[in-house]
Amino acid sequence: MKEANFGPYHIRKWFSFQEETLANESGKLADGEPVYKYVVAAAIHNPYAGEYSDSLESLIEASPELGREFGRRIQSLAGDRPIESYGKACLVGANCEYEHGNAFLTNPAANPVRDAVGGAKSWVPSTGKRGAPGVVIDVPLAHKDALYVRSHYDTISISFNDGPAPDEVIIIWAFATRGRLHARLGGLAVEDVKGEDGLV
Repeated sequence: MKEANFGPYHIRKWFSFQEETLANESGKLADGEPVYKYVVAAAIHNPYAGEYSDSLESLIEASPELGREFGRRIQSLAGDRPIESYGKACLVGANCEYEHGNAFLTNPAANPVRDAVGGAKSWVPSTGKRGAPGVVIDVPLAHKDALYVRSHYDTISISFNDGPAPDEVIIIWAFATRGRLHARLGGLAVEDVKGEDGLV
């Protein structure tokens, strides 16, 4: 077992990423503010690598504190820019089960992140995969308070050059400050979200 350095977890590395989009794909300048997208991720040793366990409780039990750290880091990264959408994902190494990554994405870990971005009401879109270092994963994004805000359906693609190692999971949270530039497909609008319960 690798030496713990964050509660019971051994975190090898934290990652952060910021993207600022000023114009859409055809070159039309932003309709308002640019889209800021952020990613915060952690490469975490998986004590269950290479073995099966009926219970993954030891991964889940301390995950609220991990969620609070993700929340702290997105607040620091975004500064005073409010977050409107979010998503989460896991990358698991070759000796890990997909289920091991999902253990870090359950409500105990997610609720502190929701709190950090203003008490989000909607469930967090999620994905994951097994892969070798450098594998690309597309993290889905959706409005944090109402899932059916069509303008905020989006994706950010991310990779990590040295992870996941075979015995690691990389836990990824992604965020955006607004919907797509020049979204024009109708549906529920952001201004209609106030008072919506979203899909919790």
